[in-house]
Amino acid sequence: MKAIAISLLLILIVSCTKKEDVYKDVYYKSVNGNDTAILALKMSEKRFFGRYEIIYPKFGKDSGDVRGTVKGDTLKGDYHYISNGGQWKRVPLALLKKENKLIQGTGVIGTYMNMPCFINGTLSYKDPAFVFDEVK
Repeated sequence: MKAIAISLLLILIVSCTKKEDVYKDVYYKSVNGNDTAILALKMSEKRFFGRYEIIYPKFGKDSGDVRGTVKGDTLKGDYHYISNGGQWKRVPLALLKKENKLIQGTGVIGTYMNMPCFINGTLSYKDPAFVFDEVK
């Protein structure tokens, strides 16, 4: 009887365990004038994280981590980076998926609960600094 109860408990625990997200490695690159941006992401249906580097040939580079959530065709999160060997910074990041491309959004940056975010109504994907192409 005790063995049956333990077996039922184990079956219940295994069946109620949340399925882990499956992450896929995706790489993107964008060139805007002389500046080059590279995104190396691990993406699931709900979340993403990875590395983001912007190379400015005459000035150095910004390099750091990105993380956030995926909702439909939009990735929203933040970019925590060190700028050209200087100080650490954190800025909001918004990317729009469109035909194997990611379009980086721009907007007015504010803070909410001490975290950077785009102020409501200011996020735009027109005239982006970078449009990323997927690298296979």
